[in-house]
Amino acid sequence: MITFAYTILYVQDVEKSISFYERAFDLKRKFIVPGNSYGELITGATTLSFASIEQASSNLKDGFIESSVKNKPQAFEIAFATDDVGKVCKRAIQEGAIAESEPAFKSHGQTVAYVRDPDGFLIEICTPMD
Repeated sequence: MITFAYTILYVQDVEKSISFYERAFDLKRKFIVPGNSYGELITGATTLSFASIEQASSNLKDGFIESSVKNKPQAFEIAFATDDVGKVCKRAIQEGAIAESEPAFKSHGQTVAYVRDPDGFLIEICTPMD
């Protein structure tokens, strides 16, 4: 059996990134390893994790494309479901997220908005799917 265990975002400062997600989305820290190279948030069955650029570089010898607010978002997103998309969007932006699109009702029945975190990763904030 295979399970989806982690999404790991490669960031400049693990502590700073985890602190943003705690403030913006009311998530709880699971741990950060000594040295600030890796950390996790408590997010349910699948863990949202953060690894330092240095840690990621040691694992990927040929490099990778670093996320940045200076560039367009990468071709993936993480998503948080909530009953109040507007409220969560507003709080995320107050805590340092960058607005990408205002909450909008979609034809499939969801309200969806997009922000980018301070590292440039795209975050969908949406109502739950039935």
